[in-house]
Amino acid sequence: MLLDGEAWIARVQDFRQEAWRLETLPWYRVPSEDGDIRDFLAGRRISPQNYSSNYTEGLRRIRAEGRTKGRVHIVTRPLTDYLRFEFMYYEAHSLAGDDIRILDVTDRANPLEGVPDFWLFDRTEVVLMHYDDDGTQIGRELHEGDPAPYIEYQRIALAESTPFGEYVKRWPSSLTS
Repeated sequence: MLLDGEAWIARVQDFRQEAWRLETLPWYRVPSEDGDIRDFLAGRRISPQNYSSNYTEGLRRIRAEGRTKGRVHIVTRPLTDYLRFEFMYYEAHSLAGDDIRILDVTDRANPLEGVPDFWLFDRTEVVLMHYDDDGTQIGRELHEGDPAPYIEYQRIALAESTPFGEYVKRWPSSLTS
């Protein structure tokens, strides 16, 4: 089943305990971000400590309700311009309650090679994210099968990754190069 509109919004907002995402791409093409990326590349930055948006307010609400939202992003250095842009927002999102982790596979084998982007909701529901080669999202599909392999992918991703804050302390130059 393909998910769009209200069905997708309900999945992302109405989970019971946990929403978790695996991100595998070095670039996501999101037309609404084009201006923000241009600003970032021109040297304009947000203040993560003061940044507020509907997304960060939603994260704070989720946390206050005792629910969690998290992700692991698989990366290689040097980071793409898009990832450096995204990391600026990751800092703000982390401060708002998003549990963001980085799995850097620059100098090692990727333990999740070939695993697609997906969301895992309450460890019972999987939504596969489909993208064109340029990173443009072309669909979201409710996985009709057993969620067990995706729960295992989540376990591996969490075990093999580094919390976002620790990662940027270890590789600060990757954010500017």
